[in-house]
Amino acid sequence: MPSSVVPSLSIVVGLMLVFRNSTSYDRFWQGNQLFTTVSTNIRNLTRSCLACSYSSKGPPPTASERADTDRAVRILLALIYATKNHLRAEWGGHMPPLLLPRSEAERVRRESVSVHKPEYDELLPPGTRGHEESGLGLVLQLSIQIEAYIKRAHDRGWLHSPQASQMQVQLNSLIAAYGTMETIHLTPLPVAYLIHMRQVLALFCCVLPFAWVTEMGWWSVLMVTFVSFTLYGIEAIGKQLEDPFGYDRADIKVDAIVEDLRVETTVLLDNWRRNGDIFPEHLAI
Repeated sequence: MPSSVVPSLSIVVGLMLVFRNSTSYDRFWQGNQLFTTVSTNIRNLTRSCLACSYSSKGPPPTASERADTDRAVRILLALIYATKNHLRAEWGGHMPPLLLPRSEAERVRRESVSVHKPEYDELLPPGTRGHEESGLGLVLQLSIQIEAYIKRAHDRGWLHSPQASQMQVQLNSLIAAYGTMETIHLTPLPVAYLIHMRQVLALFCCVLPFAWVTEMGWWSVLMVTFVSFTLYGIEAIGKQLEDPFGYDRADIKVDAIVEDLRVETTVLLDNWRRNGDIFPEHLAI
């Protein structure tokens, strides 16, 4: 086989690999930006909840009202954990099959949750029950509680209408980013394209020895091995980047982002509880 066919085949293989890796990297970069959007909105909402937990024209907040704010901030922190776990398909307990009778599914859920508690279990209000077995994601469920808190804060006079509206915009942005990340996680590259690309790679690597053996002799074995290793390595990189929310070393450092947010929120909440130097003195009970 003439070696002149190799450049033409290389162009075809190169274009396919470029498309594969550029698409995977776009998913990785978009996932990183979206997860940052979620964490940024949670930071903003946490700041607003704590800094605006009183009315300068009304009586100081009662103990129950401060407890309401405390609970809302903990729910906001639970949101980032729920987002991470949902993107990794890690649930708090065993998901009962949908085909089980409702009473049996409820029994399985209670038994599993009593043994397998999610890492954010202590952040949730007592008695909070997930509805994943019914198809409702915990992120959306918790966002409803945050929106209800925004309404209560507005009704108490803690938030002006523009402030409440801005917080709702941030909450909507958080849910929109979560939905797009869910799409990235649940929508892999088309299987037909992946199969065809691997077939093309295999055929190309099989053709190379016949094209190079006349000119290179035994050196063609080393060259084909090197080229095959390089091409399949590039394809493997694209596969790693395709779903960026997992545990691979090349994935987004989701756990580190969540841990940073947990530390920041814990410091703010502790300071707010004891009326520390971060918040004004009139926030004291």
